[in-house]
Amino acid sequence: MQNSRTIKLPERCLDFYSHSDWIELGNRKSYTNLIKPDTLISNIADSETCRSCYGDGCSGNILEAVITQQKLTSGYFGPSKPNGKCSHGGEADLSSWGQGGINKDTPTSSHGHLHEEAALVATNATIELLDDIRAALGDSDFLRLLGLGKTSALCFVIDTTSSMSDDIAKLRKVTSAIINSKKGTAVQPLQYILVTFNDQDYGPLTRTMDPKVFQDEINALIPDGGGDDPEMCLSGLQLALTGSPVQTEIFVFTDADAKDKQLKHDVQALIETKKSVVTFILTRSTSSPSATPLYSQQQVSPQLVDIQLYQDLAQASGGYVIEVTNMNQASNTNEATSNSTMVTLFQTVRNPAKYETFPVFVDFSVQNLIIYIIGNSTDYTITSPTGVSKNSPILQSTETSWPIQGFDNLDIVQPNELEQAGLWHFSINSTQPYTIKVVGQSEIDFLYNFVQLFQGLHSSYAVLNSRPIANSNISLLLSMVGGDNLRPTKVSVVNATSSNYFPGKLVKIGSGQYLVNFSSIPTGEFTIRVDGEASFLSNVILKFQRQSSTRFQTSKVIITAPPSERIEPGKQVTLPFRVATDGSGGRFNIRVSNDHNFDTSFNTSITLESGGSANGTVTLTAPTNASSGTEVSVTIQAEAADGSDFNYVVLRLAVDAPAKDFIPPMCTIVSINADCPGDCRNSSWDLTAEVTGGFGSNIPSVRVLQGNGKLIITSILNDTGIVTTVVYTSSCCFPELELVAIDEVGNVVTCFKSPSAIAASRILTSGVEFFLVLPFKPLSLWLNMGVSLYQFMQL
Repeated sequence: MQNSRTIKLPERCLDFYSHSDWIELGNRKSYTNLIKPDTLISNIADSETCRSCYGDGCSGNILEAVITQQKLTSGYFGPSKPNGKCSHGGEADLSSWGQGGINKDTPTSSHGHLHEEAALVATNATIELLDDIRAALGDSDFLRLLGLGKTSALCFVIDTTSSMSDDIAKLRKVTSAIINSKKGTAVQPLQYILVTFNDQDYGPLTRTMDPKVFQDEINALIPDGGGDDPEMCLSGLQLALTGSPVQTEIFVFTDADAKDKQLKHDVQALIETKKSVVTFILTRSTSSPSATPLYSQQQVSPQLVDIQLYQDLAQASGGYVIEVTNMNQASNTNEATSNSTMVTLFQTVRNPAKYETFPVFVDFSVQNLIIYIIGNSTDYTITSPTGVSKNSPILQSTETSWPIQGFDNLDIVQPNELEQAGLWHFSINSTQPYTIKVVGQSEIDFLYNFVQLFQGLHSSYAVLNSRPIANSNISLLLSMVGGDNLRPTKVSVVNATSSNYFPGKLVKIGSGQYLVNFSSIPTGEFTIRVDGEASFLSNVILKFQRQSSTRFQTSKVIITAPPSERIEPGKQVTLPFRVATDGSGGRFNIRVSNDHNFDTSFNTSITLESGGSANGTVTLTAPTNASSGTEVSVTIQAEAADGSDFNYVVLRLAVDAPAKDFIPPMCTIVSINADCPGDCRNSSWDLTAEVTGGFGSNIPSVRVLQGNGKLIITSILNDTGIVTTVVYTSSCCFPELELVAIDEVGNVVTCFKSPSAIAASRILTSGVEFFLVLPFKPLSLWLNMGVSLYQFMQL
């Protein structure tokens, strides 16, 4: 599930060690030049490299001179190959017919006898690379970059017009209560994100890992202008979606309609690709004549369509719309749902409404069960596994023992039954459309992506960045979260409005990873449901069910675009795309948007015949002041002229200024004072070092990767540039130190100091380079991850 650009680095490592002769040359360690942009791949073969071989006798097909001279080569693939060069090998390789090959992809490949060695070196090289990136970023950003696990983020999108003055004042208190309740606990968010909007503008996006900074940003909000005019709500939400991690819970606070309704499909596309849950909290004054629920289905007014817009987006994301007269009403709602371990057990919609009973199995890992029942004039009864039954009149009265929050069209019920595990029943009777969603706190969940499969020499897949195509085979990549003992037994596509399900075919492809193939997908909205088992000991099996929050749709409009990874400040990039239809032809409107308002040019429509296709292009221009490392999300949409169907493709590009400085920082010891007796508890040691960047560049970040001491950092400007002085003091009980230094363009160095070196000398004076005094550990890890890679990670 990793970021598409980052995952290419390990893939290239695997390709190199499997497809080149690095292993045949006797190497059993990684080739570090592969990840250093300022170094060359040296000693490349410039003459014949292989002899023909047949059958199983290909282990010695590389020429002896190549081995002796340590020449680096790789295998050609395809019908055209220079004479005397090595082939890739395999049945699909036309260049190797009758000549063998050198690939080590599998034990049965041409050089399969070296498969294990190549796999081990490639694995170690990948681990080294990822360890280096982790060292530079820290654990939280590293996990966010790779998309591993469920990232916890608290995201607020706030209307700052003057009519929100009272609400923002109360929101400050609500936010403080939420932050304080989570601070220092296992559910404290890893990130806090704030986006503002009004009737004229939106943004910026503020992201921080410090809850105090987040609180200070909200306290500093000054409502101004506007009134109750339509606001730039969807623009603010679009910015929040593009700038937040996947599966983020986003809360939108406003008291007005959206003036940028044309962004509805853009926001829908981001909701589907990010799988984020969006909840709209609409505030109103109790003294206002419009205190009637804005979204009441009996109300006929111009506002109905506007509120329906919010409902459509919330429902698509698995969120909801509530209206409050007091911002304090929303505090418990936020506290309950802004929890990274909340999982969806069940959800469905009934439109048109009908009486129905929904059985939902709650497993033993689930705590803090919460039921959302959304709709007007809704009567319901909740029955626990132990037979305790409560209906809505009782729950909505003061007699109930179950905590409940009631709003105009939403009840949030939190059963406080001690025995929550088992089969629950939810019976709902209403004349109006309604939604039920059941969530709980659990470590067991799943991550997923729709993928496109590619067959060929190396079968692979790519994450689908558009809607799945109707009436076609669909594949899903599934990863279980919560432990190695989890196993899905059935994965289904579930119709969002009927609960009809369509099971897929499960194929295990790795530890905790599965490929699920569906022969058909229902029309309309659908979710993904996983039924599974968790094994404990030898005979204890826990069954569970989980469901995706996000609702998806298929489309008969097909839009594809090849990936485009970078754009330079002040430059243009052309993004080609292709639109096809599996249904009726006609005119299709083209819309293009991006979250940084870069200039774009494109044709606004394409005409297709039934079953036909056509090509188009988008020209994207980055301003000269665009910050290197910024990620730009570009959404290209194609919509049928009558609005009956649309699809999109989302492209992500990194603004990447050409790098000129590839010199990593240098660590130099000034002094080490280590007087550590046998009893370490009452003694300490200290180290003073200087860190300098290439061309005298600044060192904005120095931190301890390993160690338990105190770090003091100062920087001064001298004749050679900026010198950063690092003073580290630690107890003798913690003798190891590992520092990470990053210069202002993203070059990284990891500096080690071993206990053996400390014990060897009480004082080492100036002029000793840090890596030279470490004969007992890996000397020094000099790594340049490049400007674009490192700065992209900082988003």
